[in-house]
Amino acid sequence: MSSVPRTLRSRLAAAWSGFWLVPAAFAAGAVLLALGLSVAELRLGLPTGGFLPSSVAGARSLLSSIITAMISFTALVFSITVVAVQLASSQYSPRVLRTFLQDRITQVALGTFLATALFAMVVLAALPADADTDARLPDLSLAVTMTLVLASSGLFVYYLHHVTTVMRVSHIIAAVGAQCRRVIEEQYPVGPAAAPVTPLPPPVQVIAAAQPGMVEHVDLDRLAALAREHDCALSVLPAPGDFVVAGQPLIAVHPLPGDAFPGTVPEARACVAVSLDVERTLGQDVGFGFRQLTDIAERALSPGINDTTTAVRSVQEMHDLLRRLAGRPGHRMFVDDPDGTPRVRARTQDFDGFLAVAVDDVRRAGRDQPRITRLLDDVLADLRAVALPEHLPDIARRIENRDA
Repeated sequence: MSSVPRTLRSRLAAAWSGFWLVPAAFAAGAVLLALGLSVAELRLGLPTGGFLPSSVAGARSLLSSIITAMISFTALVFSITVVAVQLASSQYSPRVLRTFLQDRITQVALGTFLATALFAMVVLAALPADADTDARLPDLSLAVTMTLVLASSGLFVYYLHHVTTVMRVSHIIAAVGAQCRRVIEEQYPVGPAAAPVTPLPPPVQVIAAAQPGMVEHVDLDRLAALAREHDCALSVLPAPGDFVVAGQPLIAVHPLPGDAFPGTVPEARACVAVSLDVERTLGQDVGFGFRQLTDIAERALSPGINDTTTAVRSVQEMHDLLRRLAGRPGHRMFVDDPDGTPRVRARTQDFDGFLAVAVDDVRRAGRDQPRITRLLDDVLADLRAVALPEHLPDIARRIENRDA
């Protein structure tokens, strides 16, 4: 997998996390399996055990009933999912919708019902046209259809239980926190503070964004290869999670220290290494996890909802995330050649920005709630006890100005 370009891997990961892939795979697999069994059964003579229909008319009636029931199941699952998404958007935050759409149980349930209906349709189409014919029935296909029906029935009961579970706000908060922790483990390794990176000379070329969007992913390896090809250094000006407008400076081209760079870097090749999307994602954007949790806390503290307990739970989850980051050096995105030649510099999110979202925003929203203000004070005190020296000034400033 390491040989696959990072932008391709990010696209594959986005497809894998999408809502459509699992149901589509189940549906395609069901059609192929039904076609394969229908062809194979022309050469197989498997005993049925007497529990399957003994006539073409009986098989046709059974399959028609299964198709109708599975289509109804699929419509019901889709309706329940849409209602859950609408409630989550209005009650918690529109930013948590991706958590629902990435839920595998919902995708598997929808895919299983679709697969059962499509499998039954193909088997129904393979039945002999003449109800009085002596041609034998596709017994194995009918047996697989019945197995899929039983699996769908059990999965439907479990899906109803699962929906009632994932709709609980504590589950949503924990799911966002778990996603954010995975990104922290990947982007913020434990270790000593990194040495300062070599600064770059003033830019000689600035490449503008061709379209607006959120910075989703920065492909450092592709930018480094482009910089080596043109014997220069590149710096990405916005950080992951920032919004850029069309025409805004996106990438700066720098000559190497002590050299003059006479050429130009192709803008299209440079821009493709910075992926833009319509919304933020938890890839390189750890701050998006804090934004989701803060949105839940702020909405819970609004006068229309006034749910302080939910806000407290959200702050507690952010406390765990901040504590992990406080003991790790700040994230740095750069690439240098083995001989120390600088190639890529990219802006990153810093600890102060995380505190601004998790502490400052929530404190303003909950300034009239003693439970929130006391909890935030305890969070800052705990962070000061475990933070690396590079993060202490940001924490101390908020402790000193907590009453401002």
